[in-house]
Amino acid sequence: MNSQKTDFLIIGSGITGLFLAWKISDLGSVTIVTKKSDYESNTNYAQGGIASVISATDEIEEHIQDTLVAGAGLCDPESVRILVEEGPFRIQELLEIGVPFNKDSTGNLDLAREGGHRKNRIVHAHDRTGREVETSLLNAVKSKPNIRILENHACVDILTPHHIQNSSDLPLRCYGAYILNTEDGEVFPLFAKRTILATGGAGQVYLHTTNPSIATGDGVASAYRAGAKVKNMEFYQFHPTALYHENGNSFLISEAVRGEGGILRDHQGKAFMEEYHEMRDLAPRDIVARAIDNEMKKSGQPHVYLDITHKPADEIKHHFPSIYEKCLSLGIDITTQAIPVVPAAHYMCGGIETDLWARTNIENLYAAGEAACTGVHGGNRLASNSLLECLVFADRINRDIRSLSEKAPLEFHEEIAKIPAWNKEGTKNAEEWVLVSHDLYEIKALMSNYVGIVRSNLRLQRAARRIQMIREEVKDFFDRTTVSPGLLELRNLALIADIIVRSALLRKESRGLHYSTDYPEDRTPSRKDTVVTT
Repeated sequence: MNSQKTDFLIIGSGITGLFLAWKISDLGSVTIVTKKSDYESNTNYAQGGIASVISATDEIEEHIQDTLVAGAGLCDPESVRILVEEGPFRIQELLEIGVPFNKDSTGNLDLAREGGHRKNRIVHAHDRTGREVETSLLNAVKSKPNIRILENHACVDILTPHHIQNSSDLPLRCYGAYILNTEDGEVFPLFAKRTILATGGAGQVYLHTTNPSIATGDGVASAYRAGAKVKNMEFYQFHPTALYHENGNSFLISEAVRGEGGILRDHQGKAFMEEYHEMRDLAPRDIVARAIDNEMKKSGQPHVYLDITHKPADEIKHHFPSIYEKCLSLGIDITTQAIPVVPAAHYMCGGIETDLWARTNIENLYAAGEAACTGVHGGNRLASNSLLECLVFADRINRDIRSLSEKAPLEFHEEIAKIPAWNKEGTKNAEEWVLVSHDLYEIKALMSNYVGIVRSNLRLQRAARRIQMIREEVKDFFDRTTVSPGLLELRNLALIADIIVRSALLRKESRGLHYSTDYPEDRTPSRKDTVVTT
């Protein structure tokens, strides 16, 4: 296939990509690349809501402080202030687009509370917030004639001078990406004046995750291979309460259930969170996840229970219709039965290092949302700050590009003429696909067993050796095999696993989501980030 051009290339179709496309489309043509259908993303799975200072009884400084406390001393205070101060304006834009957030009897937004928040500040649409936001944004995007969505397409690699012969004198900049059409197998260069990575997280690197199957760290892996800096990848947030059921597919039981009074109990029915934190069931996620992990190890049981049965049945059904329906379909009536829950990989707090305008160290390449590390989350994300971060930094990309375009017209670099077509010479369709599935399972098992909620140097070192061997096998397989979606994802997950393990080994302390039995205490007196690059 011949090369293609677009003014703005957005890789990922979650809230970050859609919101940015909607805002920037008047500046030029926009192409959104998404691996699956246009609605499949981590956004669509987000139940809880969006944190923002809306109430007259809430304050900017309180939201900032709650975020900093959850972040375990690693948040960038300036980035957090930007998030919190600009957040209410972005919520207003979603309302104008038509997102049906819940309202109270007076017509004001109904604000919920979640773990780590001292005030009710969670804007939500029942327990389907992500889906409602995604649907509204898709409708808005599809009304714009100069936005096209390439479904069933995947990013193979970011285009940089590395793809040009004799390019050592060229600055590190992005020209677009090699894109795979997953339906016909063709790979083509898609050139762009500006490229934005909005690919979400990498939960599929673990056996149990609340993320969809497409969450394979594609953006972080592609950026890293291109020379981007990647920061704080040792901090992977495990959601404390994923549904434990063989047919539950790690269905998320929203933190809002605890926000509404849900109580964590052991198999004897004893509430145990008061033994771990003064906020009990509303403690930050890392503390709750470790508490559940500890209770499971003490009892030998594969899960604990989350009990909301003391609340009126009608109230439970009203607040949590999706959770009620899903559990009921599996034989669990949450109005009369406690929900079996287990921690599952949920959110990647690290990612591609960016500045306050979401710019990476690669010229013309931006990153935002879960794929980025803006400094907002630090060592642990505060509940419902994630969708807010997507909105705020997508808007800042829009504003940065507008500012640049006002100074001088945005242009395609002349070097794109030297970018070669994708070369598949010497590759063939693989017959040994069982090797891919075996490598993928081994990565997930290694990460879950050795690089999970509780870690040690011995476990990390063992994981590092095994993952390095897998990466070598995957590289050999990739170099001689025709590109396919499964192979791309395996390649990316192997790299993501390696980055997480290396980052974890570099942190000689326990902090936030990184808990090491070798260094059980916070040891660094001041903020210290973990940055890795090629």
